[in-house]
Amino acid sequence: MLNQILIFIGASIILVPIFHRLGFGSVLGYLIAGIFVGPYGLRLIKDLESVMHFSEFGVIMLLFVIGLEIQPRKLWSMRKDLIGLGGVQVALCTVLFTCIGLYFSLPLVTSIVLGFGMSLSSTAFAVQTLQSKNTFNTEFGKSSFSILLMQDLIAIPALAIIPSLGTAKSQSGSMELSWLFPVFLVVLVLMSRYLLQPFFRFIAKSHQRDIFTATVLFVVLGVATIMLKIGLSAALGTFIAGMLLADSEYRHELESNIEPFKSMLMGLFFISVGMTVSLDIIVSKPFMVFGLAILYLGIKFSAIYLTGRIFKMNHFNSKQMGFTIAQGGEFAFVIFGIALSLEIADPYTIKFLTAIITLSMALNPVITMADEKFSQFNKSPVVEPKFDEIKNEDPEVIIAGFGRFGQMFGRILRAQKIPFVAIDRDEEQIELLRKFGNKVYFGDVMRLDLLESAGIAKTKYFVMAIDDVETSVKAAKLIRERFPHVKIFARARNRGHVFDFFDVGVERVKRETFDASIYFVKDLLVEMGNPVEKAQKIIEKFQLHDEIMLREQYKVRDDDKKFVSVSKQASAQLAHVLDDETDHTYISFTSSEK
Repeated sequence: MLNQILIFIGASIILVPIFHRLGFGSVLGYLIAGIFVGPYGLRLIKDLESVMHFSEFGVIMLLFVIGLEIQPRKLWSMRKDLIGLGGVQVALCTVLFTCIGLYFSLPLVTSIVLGFGMSLSSTAFAVQTLQSKNTFNTEFGKSSFSILLMQDLIAIPALAIIPSLGTAKSQSGSMELSWLFPVFLVVLVLMSRYLLQPFFRFIAKSHQRDIFTATVLFVVLGVATIMLKIGLSAALGTFIAGMLLADSEYRHELESNIEPFKSMLMGLFFISVGMTVSLDIIVSKPFMVFGLAILYLGIKFSAIYLTGRIFKMNHFNSKQMGFTIAQGGEFAFVIFGIALSLEIADPYTIKFLTAIITLSMALNPVITMADEKFSQFNKSPVVEPKFDEIKNEDPEVIIAGFGRFGQMFGRILRAQKIPFVAIDRDEEQIELLRKFGNKVYFGDVMRLDLLESAGIAKTKYFVMAIDDVETSVKAAKLIRERFPHVKIFARARNRGHVFDFFDVGVERVKRETFDASIYFVKDLLVEMGNPVEKAQKIIEKFQLHDEIMLREQYKVRDDDKKFVSVSKQASAQLAHVLDDETDHTYISFTSSEK
């Protein structure tokens, strides 16, 4: 066992960082590591069956964590994309691959099971790609995640249904106690609400993290064991347990405690999958295997692209979504393993498809990078989202960014019956705000035509409340240059953001948390026994001192030595400024260079 552990860890720490650095992701690194050390590679590990059984705990942990992420409210808000995009993609791909299976004379049940497995994509692979490229919150990123989530949701009951499609021999043991599942589900719901959550609260109060971790593992493995006893999928049970705990106040702590075990066991799972890849098949028929892997990617890409176009996504977003999730997924390996154990498919077919799925993971990043290079070479324009048209607006105020900060302006202006127009880029936020009667448009504040149609030529005031630092400064500069009569009230994230606004001529700037913070300090001073008047005076002095210091720091912002000198002088003078007997309204800052 120690030798096997050393081999697994050694192969992982050598290959995984290399593939991650090359941009292929850690999943592919684990798969290649498994190929090298497995019985079809260097034969360093030969007992594949025992490794596969142990590595299945990685899938169990993964499903528990996915369950923790899927709250009923989140599912409901994503219902259109889940049922629409996700449902159509899975159905379309399953039908296509089932037809291919029937064409090659596979039985109907075998074709459906294998076709369904090949319709799934790698959640770990795709999410990692979206996060590394910072495209998770784009239209195609959100749509890709919706499809992945729907695939996970469909795969869960499939893991329980597929055993019923096996041979009579395999069904006899697995279906004997399956009627207990509804009873177990009701018990699990009641336990999560009235037993598990109070128990986790009790354990958390002990401040023993190791015991909390042990409790989480006990719950996960306990639920998995019971599900196996009644003849159903352990992964299904742990997924349900995770989803029932998704609304718990300890959800994030549960996830952080289980994450290290999930990551290690998922790595082991991918290594074990790699060990099943038959190099003999690839070596004996390299052109066929690689050709079918490319064909598989092409079919799946086409189905995903078509799904996007059906739901009125533009060409660019549909294409990017196709590249993101065209590869095969980890659930395909799980389904192939079940199909093999239940004699739904023969070993050679499973080995052949496993090789194709693994190669699709390897080839997909390469094809994606090739498309990006081709797009850059041809200078393909990025298709902008379809913004709202604003007609004949004559507001007194325009608000750019209608989140938490911008809404405060909107609520007060509306109460005072002062006409305003709000512009935001978050479609979900806009849809929600419109339900409450807010006049909000979907648009880009950097577009002159949109600003002009919003009435900026006649308006007097512009509230820059968007969160993006770079965009807010660029937009402020554009407005100052083209519409100098407009007075800009800008939200800044920090002092550096304030300095950037000063550079483009914006003087009315507020740091987003400054006022809230200092007046909360005032409440603390009063609670500590200070008179309200004294606390108010301290806050006013601090506010004036900080404003002066901000201006003085801005003057020397490009000289680190002077900047540090001014900051140190300001900090040293602060205690004197806040002295109750001191009545200074101005503090002089001098540079040590003078």
